[in-house]
Amino acid sequence: MSVALRLTVFARRSSPSCSSNGLRHISPLRRYSSAPSVVDGTLPLAGIRVLDMTRVLAGPYCTQILGDLGADVIKVEHPVRGDDTRAWGPPYAKYEDASKKGPGESAYYLAVNRNKKSLGLSFQHKSGVEILHKLAKECDVLVENYLPGSLKKYGMDYETLRKINPKLIYASITGYGQTGPYSNRAGYDVMVEAEMGLMHITGSRDGPPVKVGVAVTDLTTGLYTSNAIMAALLARVRTGKGQHIDACLSDCQVATLANLASSALISGQKDSGRWGTAHPSIVPYRSYKTLDGDILFGGGNDRLFGVLCDRLGFPEWKTDARFVTNSDRVKHRADIDGLIENITQQKSTKEWLDIFEGSGMPYAAVNDIQGTLNHEHVLARGMVTEVDHPACGPIKLVNTPIKYSEAKPGVRTPPPTLGQHTDEILGSVLNYEEEDIARLKEEGVVS
Repeated sequence: MSVALRLTVFARRSSPSCSSNGLRHISPLRRYSSAPSVVDGTLPLAGIRVLDMTRVLAGPYCTQILGDLGADVIKVEHPVRGDDTRAWGPPYAKYEDASKKGPGESAYYLAVNRNKKSLGLSFQHKSGVEILHKLAKECDVLVENYLPGSLKKYGMDYETLRKINPKLIYASITGYGQTGPYSNRAGYDVMVEAEMGLMHITGSRDGPPVKVGVAVTDLTTGLYTSNAIMAALLARVRTGKGQHIDACLSDCQVATLANLASSALISGQKDSGRWGTAHPSIVPYRSYKTLDGDILFGGGNDRLFGVLCDRLGFPEWKTDARFVTNSDRVKHRADIDGLIENITQQKSTKEWLDIFEGSGMPYAAVNDIQGTLNHEHVLARGMVTEVDHPACGPIKLVNTPIKYSEAKPGVRTPPPTLGQHTDEILGSVLNYEEEDIARLKEEGVVS
């Protein structure tokens, strides 16, 4: 049996559609006819429905990736407060309607909730749990980031939901995982950065440990989890079964220690500590002060060091016994770094960028965030986009970073207002009548 044929075997309750030549076909991963079509049916996850029970960053980042790739993401939020990050401001994108209560939509929330639909729902109510059970039956994927075991009392744990929907991919994102001595500990990014080695290796050479400027452990966990979900969807094509994904910040942080962890395991030695922007075994490889900022050079081999010397105007450094090879330069790190910075401080960053243009030498200005978002290359790559928010009007967002030759992922819909799609989801997905939805709102079950 060919792969193409096998892909359709487990497409349970899929509705056939017509191709441009009039032939009926079944999408290999799409299982539910009630899943709404997306603008671009060529998106990789078109037809996949995701029940998003996450909040803050790691989980929403994961589900946003799925949404960018075409999945129909239903974001379940507290009916009054919504996602925690709705209150994490300033800054806020202000409401266009001055009479609308509140400061606006927080920039934090807007960062990781595009391409989603908001369902305001309380699962403290029995009716709320019933709705979630019905949605779980109609979804391909569920993502949650509650402490292990805390959803069991609501009947929203994996063992309960797999009986309702055996094909469900159920992904749990936690600080320390479903097992192990720390599994019941809550874990924010900064705690895991500290405990799992990242903070120890981040900061200036003689300074204290510092956290990374963005919550990178949350983000890498979101990336790992989205990757795992897509792999589980492919596995389901072969087996017809869903499965439970156990993802956590601590595991993902250890995994992303990468070559540094490998070095420690192989050598059995203590790590080399903090290096700021420098590299422990390559010189020159760090940022240097300029007249008005900083520039980073990457002299990864002896040839590139020669290019650096020539462009700085000191070709004689290439034959200086202290600097001939990388090993020599590592031994005399302070000498060469001092010489380079004495020169770089004599010109502006822009002047040095012009000097090194076309040299083949890896170099870069050290930009702030506004400088990054207005960078000509960032703009040319379409990494900043403008969307029309239903409450705030035109707002700018960072775009999805991945480009496909046969599809165009992007911001199809702006981050939703709280409960913006409640009526749509209950009506079109679960076939609730208008009077039923009105009653649920009166009872505080949904908003």
